[in-house]
Amino acid sequence: MHGRILIINPNSSRSCTDGIAEAVAPFAAPGLPRIDVTRLANGPPAIVTWRDWYGVAEPLCREVEREAADAYVIGCVSDPGLEAVRTVTDRPVFGMFRSAVAAAIARAERFGIIGFTQKSLPRQRRALQAMGVEDRMAGWIPLDLPMEVLTDPVAPQARIAAAARELREQGAEVVVLGCAGMAGHVAVTAEASGLPVIEPCQAAAAAALLAVIGARIPSLAT
Repeated sequence: MHGRILIINPNSSRSCTDGIAEAVAPFAAPGLPRIDVTRLANGPPAIVTWRDWYGVAEPLCREVEREAADAYVIGCVSDPGLEAVRTVTDRPVFGMFRSAVAAAIARAERFGIIGFTQKSLPRQRRALQAMGVEDRMAGWIPLDLPMEVLTDPVAPQARIAAAARELREQGAEVVVLGCAGMAGHVAVTAEASGLPVIEPCQAAAAAALLAVIGARIPSLAT
């Protein structure tokens, strides 16, 4: 089987983009669609405000129109531009946040989210409301760290561990990492919380792979 899945990081952070690529690297295998990771070089350093969120919609649309793929993933855990991008392609388009939440509720009844900044909450809450699962969120705790600190392999770990433990105390049965910049911190989150951890880059990549592979299975004759 051949094909391509394109993950587009809507921010300009190289470290965040590299972290996404590292997170999805285990999905590379003979016969599976290739997963490529790119970024918006002229995007904001991170998706923090509503202005950032709305501002990347058109550049994401243009990138999808330029780059042919069998499926696309918006590489940000607030799903910016998701609805807009779906209007410019007939291929499936996945948001990391919705993919991660879907994986979480398939695993447990109550989930907790470690957020990027406090400003992320309204966007993620709106997505939860659209999915009809807001009442299954046990807690939401922001780190309020710059992207380049968040992607450091060591610097944010104490904050992440503390948030993970607090979410467990609040009743979470699974933890969702609420930013692609946390992709390298799955192990510390799991160790601190003792809970399963959903990493959104992997959750979205898995959903995209399923969509691409499923579309290529010949229909059984009836």
